[in-house]
Amino acid sequence: MDAAQHPDTDAPSTPPFPVVGDLAYDTVRNRYGLVMERTPGQVYLRPRGGGREWAARPEHIELARAGEALSPQVAAVNARSRGEIL
Repeated sequence: MDAAQHPDTDAPSTPPFPVVGDLAYDTVRNRYGLVMERTPGQVYLRPRGGGREWAARPEHIELARAGEALSPQVAAVNARSRGEIL
């Protein structure tokens, strides 16, 4: 059998690319944002709490890890439990 029939299992896998609604990290601006739209050559993100949308190149965007997505939510719940926010 040739290599075309059996893909190389040692080949590095590419990380999943964020889709609309995902939390992503902009490596140039060092910011997290929700993916609002994707076009060829552009990804549009908006801060999680709202705010001004910005555009980034797809090669500068990474999918946020589960802990990165959860941390602000946990912090808000903890602050609420301490009576710091309503």
